[in-house]
Amino acid sequence: MVFRVIAATSRTLISWWDESDDIDLEPVYQRKGHIWSLKQKQDLIDTVLNGFDIPKLYFADFTVLNSNLNTKKKKYAVIDGKQRMLAFFGFFQGEFALSNTFYMFENPDIRLKGLSYEDLRANHPKIARKFENASLAIMNVETDDEQKINELFIRLNTSKPLVGAEIRNAMLGEVPQLIRDLAAHPFWDKVRFSKLRGQDKNAATKLLLLEHAGTFVDTKKMHLDNLVSNANQQAADFHNQSMDDDQIEFTTNEEIVDAAIDAENTDIARSAHRVKENLDRLAPLFMGSDPLMTQQALVPVIYWLARESKDSDMAKLRPFLQKFTEDRLINRKHSVDDQKRDPILSDFELLTRSSNDRHSISERYRIMRERFKKFL
Repeated sequence: MVFRVIAATSRTLISWWDESDDIDLEPVYQRKGHIWSLKQKQDLIDTVLNGFDIPKLYFADFTVLNSNLNTKKKKYAVIDGKQRMLAFFGFFQGEFALSNTFYMFENPDIRLKGLSYEDLRANHPKIARKFENASLAIMNVETDDEQKINELFIRLNTSKPLVGAEIRNAMLGEVPQLIRDLAAHPFWDKVRFSKLRGQDKNAATKLLLLEHAGTFVDTKKMHLDNLVSNANQQAADFHNQSMDDDQIEFTTNEEIVDAAIDAENTDIARSAHRVKENLDRLAPLFMGSDPLMTQQALVPVIYWLARESKDSDMAKLRPFLQKFTEDRLINRKHSVDDQKRDPILSDFELLTRSSNDRHSISERYRIMRERFKKFL
């Protein structure tokens, strides 16, 4: 496998802008785009115009190697520096202007506050050219080894605040692709919580973990990471904790393992297929950005409720969730001493605070299951 990291020939910002169509800004290992705030973008342009240093960017260079990784048939793919490139291109495109506090250190008297790139070209051409001719320090990565690119991405971002879903998305193996496929399911168009930092992938990973285990387990970051890293292990490897006697389905790890084997839970692809089948059942029940789907913490519980429900009962699931949500809202208004207060729903609220704990998921499911039976 080829793997070389070479300093690229110096090129100006305007030359990269001219060639922007040949740059893949959305390779699969990248975090979702347009995350930087307006201030961060303006600060970057400020940095360039005032002559400060920009950290190196890393591009996969497909101009010298016929790599099978170049699925989009572009010259380059961004490994590290996506947000900076989006900010540069956004300024060229007129998506934002300089901040209202901007000034040039070398000439504080010149007034550039709030000016766009086109304003600079029209009224301050020398400053516009300073931006256009600024050069970036870019390292070209020549490789046909996906593992090396993913490893480089993770190493470059070790000190940056990537969330767990973004790191897992950059990992190798079958599971990240299965998670991406599940996160592309139309079901996630129905949720109302933010998906900007891969929260749809995070929620999909939790469902895959639960399905792969065949029962309730912790869905904390460590367990989600282990799912990606140890996909070929049996379901019992995802949790080494004993089940309490009052839990819903199992009391020993042996029973968990037996159930997992019976359900073919040692095959991660089959587990993902079962998640997709259950999402297929759930998706038609909800509207786009459904007000009943504002909490990511509820998704595993609703998923499991649908998983264990008969097809004939599925049509009644959303009306039940509507009533359950209304009951929760009413119950929150009652004081602790109010006789109208429902202690079971109060317990449900407390359990939601630790939504990734096995006990929380199983107990919230038990409460919702009992209420759903009464509703039916």
